[in-house]
Amino acid sequence: MAKEGTEIAEETEQMIDQKEPDNPVSAAVDPKEMRAVVLTGFGGLNKLKVTKKPMPEPQRGEVKIRVKACGLNFLDLMVRQGNIDNPPKTPLVPGFECSGIVESVGENTKGFEIGDRVMAFVNYNAWAEVVCTPLDFVYKIPDDMTFSEAAAFSMNFVTAYMMLFEVANLREGMSVLVHSAGGAVGLAVAQLCSTVPNVTVFGTASPFKHEAIKHSVTHVFDRNIDYVPEVKKISPDGVDIVLDCLCGENTGKSLTLLKPMGTYILYGSSNMVTGETKSFFSFAKSWWQVEKVNPIKLYEENKVIAGFSLLNLLFKQGGCNQVKTAVQKLLSLYDQKKIKPVVDSLWALEEVKEAMQRIHDRGNIGKLILDVEKSPTPLMANDSTETSEAGEEEEEQEEDNDNKERMPFIQ
Repeated sequence: MAKEGTEIAEETEQMIDQKEPDNPVSAAVDPKEMRAVVLTGFGGLNKLKVTKKPMPEPQRGEVKIRVKACGLNFLDLMVRQGNIDNPPKTPLVPGFECSGIVESVGENTKGFEIGDRVMAFVNYNAWAEVVCTPLDFVYKIPDDMTFSEAAAFSMNFVTAYMMLFEVANLREGMSVLVHSAGGAVGLAVAQLCSTVPNVTVFGTASPFKHEAIKHSVTHVFDRNIDYVPEVKKISPDGVDIVLDCLCGENTGKSLTLLKPMGTYILYGSSNMVTGETKSFFSFAKSWWQVEKVNPIKLYEENKVIAGFSLLNLLFKQGGCNQVKTAVQKLLSLYDQKKIKPVVDSLWALEEVKEAMQRIHDRGNIGKLILDVEKSPTPLMANDSTETSEAGEEEEEQEEDNDNKERMPFIQ
């Protein structure tokens, strides 16, 4: 009987051991796995999932970062829709910028030590607990800069700085028109313009943002009205610099406002995004509305048209040294308290759908941040961004998100 009792006890212990992994509290975390947002295919919000993936290890010349915060940009929304040139194959982990702590470095990687606080550019794969990226794309951050600020800093301030100072040669007494003035780049542009004496900043934005940004720009106009006559009432000759992330009909309007020797810079095409998924009609409409530029006319009017893509400069055109110089100058301005990233809201990885919907609705004032360590609220956790541990996609029906309460986490 004693022997039989011992066998029963051992069998019971084995049954308990086998069931323990089903308990999320007691289950051991696999140190070789990490949580990541995965885009399973191009399309709507239901294509975004949070799942477990193998943790990357740094290769030669790379830095491994334990991510604390990730930036969310309008470009990420266009990537999700497949609304970009030569989109990569899915599934993929979205995101191009993050901040965190150096966890290890690969061979021949100098300048960084374990424990360094950093921000980094990543050629996709940023929306995860761990990333690896070449050391040329990694920058140490000041001790008083939070990880959320760092994730809101790199993409937007570098874009704003290089357009203003490297492309358009902003100088004292000039005037600048910036579209989407309430967004992260728009606010960065306004702050950088304030570092140059007597610069007039005209901005377009949704009416509900005007009160929040009225101290950042000199003049602000409703993005839904014809702002050209409004600008000319104040500055009959027009403006010296136009920064356009909209494209479409705004291209022609902006060119009519440009002074001789002025510079128009296109750095986005958000007018091509109207619905949750890619729209050929929106693309065609935006393309048709773009002013057809005649080089002879540019010559006669002494106007400059330029384009700027930070990610192409970094990852395709070898511009890491130019970007590094810009980052150093920007960090100096940050240390002098002349610039400071504006964070709109913080979201857990599991809330990425809601965060992306907020940026789609143009509801943000400043930067949206994915906070890797943040726990989702129950409402949003029920929105089901999880997949099975095996990584199998659990398809769900498209939902009418307008009926759901939006709960941004304003910092």
